[in-house]
Order: sequence, then structure tokens, then C-alpha cells
Amino acid sequence: MYQREISAMRLSLLLVAAALSARAAAQMPLGGQGPPVAPGGGQVQPVVGGGPLSPEFYSQSCPRAERIIAEVVQAKQMANPTTAAGVLRVFFHDCFVSGCDASVLIASNQFAKSEHDAEINHSLPGDAFDAVVRAKLALELECPGVVSCADILALASRVLVTMTGGPRYPISLGRRDSLSSSPTAPDVELPHANYTVDRLIQMFGAKGFTVQELVALSGAHTLGFSHCKEFADRLYNFRDKGGKPEDFDPSMNPSYAKGLQAVCRDYLKDPTIAAFNDIMTPGKFDNMYFVNLERGLGLLSTDEELFTDPRTKALVQRYAANSTAFFDDFGRAMEKLSLFGVKTGAEGEVRRRCDAYNNGPMPK
Repeated sequence: MYQREISAMRLSLLLVAAALSARAAAQMPLGGQGPPVAPGGGQVQPVVGGGPLSPEFYSQSCPRAERIIAEVVQAKQMANPTTAAGVLRVFFHDCFVSGCDASVLIASNQFAKSEHDAEINHSLPGDAFDAVVRAKLALELECPGVVSCADILALASRVLVTMTGGPRYPISLGRRDSLSSSPTAPDVELPHANYTVDRLIQMFGAKGFTVQELVALSGAHTLGFSHCKEFADRLYNFRDKGGKPEDFDPSMNPSYAKGLQAVCRDYLKDPTIAAFNDIMTPGKFDNMYFVNLERGLGLLSTDEELFTDPRTKALVQRYAANSTAFFDDFGRAMEKLSLFGVKTGAEGEVRRRCDAYNNGPMPK
């Protein structure tokens, strides 16, 4: 069995190294986690507003836009290797709440709160926001007032997926930036670490995403990390469905669970303690996340449920065995996600600064 293939000592060493690196990343401004990405069923929400999106949208108005964004975010990733996971997570949190419109980038102030104030967004990583800000500054020097923050975030996500070893997928451009940002919507609209597969399928299905897209997008957990509070209920005071106490969630590899217990033992005192979502290749975009699920090395309960639920297990096994199939499906799912709830024309604006509206929020 898979559990016998991984020695307890090797797992312990991997956990110590991973926890130290993840903890350092978690102490960055605004915390940090990998993208808790997930799933659904149906048709994606249509683009609203003005003209159509196109991969060539900036070919005349800012022909070097994609190159500038790539250069900036690649430099940021080289300096801070958790940037890729952070940008992916911010992109998901942006798109899934009100569409891919950069509403998550709006900063709160004394007059108005924003998506930043939602509890689920408190741990969004500072490096991800910084990468977008740096790209926007560079673009404003080249072609001021042309490239939207929503397009920057979409392109930055693709650049970093590719840079870390993942697939390159099509991105259409021409999004406008939002004129509003809700402080309450993210906690309602985004999935939480303890959601069941039933709840995830229902949530994502309502937004037009299939079960296959759920599993493919969840593969983004191959990058990034999670704070111990997100999975502590699997490690301490665990009880099975019948109420019987267990040392830890028995679906976990025993060596892995014991190692995490040691790493996270002081998480209540220090909430920055974290562990990588993918203990084997945490900085590489690959299919190891799915291989890990087969080995009992899934970190979050939602991860483990993907392998045990009959509606998703076959997909997990397929992606674990075939990285090409995973890359193909992930790329298609990301392309679809990037078009969710997009605003064009008068539905939005091109912000001068990504963290502030040009003329204040749209009146309610």
C-alpha cells in the first residue's frame, strides 16, 4: 500500500522543512495561503456590459502589456517563491465573488469597507497584492489608463502557473474593474476548508461549474500552504462519525498526521504556523496533489473528501495517473473561470490604482 512506500523518517523531515518554509511565508503581510480552489455544474455566467473580450485586446493600445506583466511577476516569484500560490488564490477569491473584476483588490478605508474585511480574506497574501501593484505601476508608465487591474490579475495568474511548471491556457482580455466591493459577500460565496463535497458541488454548480472542473481546479493546491487552524480538527480531539475518539483522522497517513501534530502543537499561540498543501513538491505545479490524496497525504478535509466521495474519486485517480489529463482539464477550467461574471464597457472602469476606485464606489 502507498502508506508503506513513505518512511516515517522521510515524512518527518519533509514536514519540518515544509513547515519552516510555510511559516516564514505565513508571516508576510496579510498572511498567506494557497488557493483553496474548488468546483460545480452548469453554464458559466455570461460576460456583461460592452464589447467582446479578445486575446488581442491590447495589441494596438498597449502591445507590450503581457510582456511587462510577465517580467514583473516572474521577478516577484523569484524573490518570493510563495507568490504564485498567493496570486492564484487572490484570483479565485476575486472571480468567485462578483466575477473577475478586481473587486478583491480594493482597499478598505475610513469611509467604506471592502472585500478585504471579509474574514475569509484576512489571510490573503501580501505578496500577491504587491505583484499586481508592481505590474500596474509598470504598465502605467508604458500606457497609462489602458490595462485594467482585472486583466493584470488574470494574466499574472497564468504567467505564474506556467512559470512553476503548469499549463499555458488561453486568456481573453478587455475586463473592466469593478465599481463596488462587498465586505460580506466573500464569506458567503467562497468555499471553506471544512465544506463537504455535497456543499461544494452545490455552491459551484450554482455558478456554472461542473464536478470535473471542481476536481481540476482543486489541483491548484499543488502550490501554497494552509494555516494549522484550517486542518487542526483532523489532528486533535478527532472523533469518527459514531463519536469514537481517535488519535487523528484515520484517513490520514499515520506518519504524516503525527508529523503535523508536532508541527502544529502551538498553533493556538502562534496562528502563523502553517504547512504546505503538497508536502512532496510544494513549489512545483504538477499532479502530485492527486498522488498525495491516494497516499493519505491530503492536508484539508475537503481534499480528503475528493478521494473518498464516489462522484470525485475516479477523477482524482485519473489526474494522479495522468498529468497531461490534469493539465488539459485545469487549463480549460481556468479559462472558464477567467470569464466568470466579467464586466466590460460601462459596467466598470480602468482604475488608475488597483486598490482604489477612480471616483469612489458606485452608489448603491
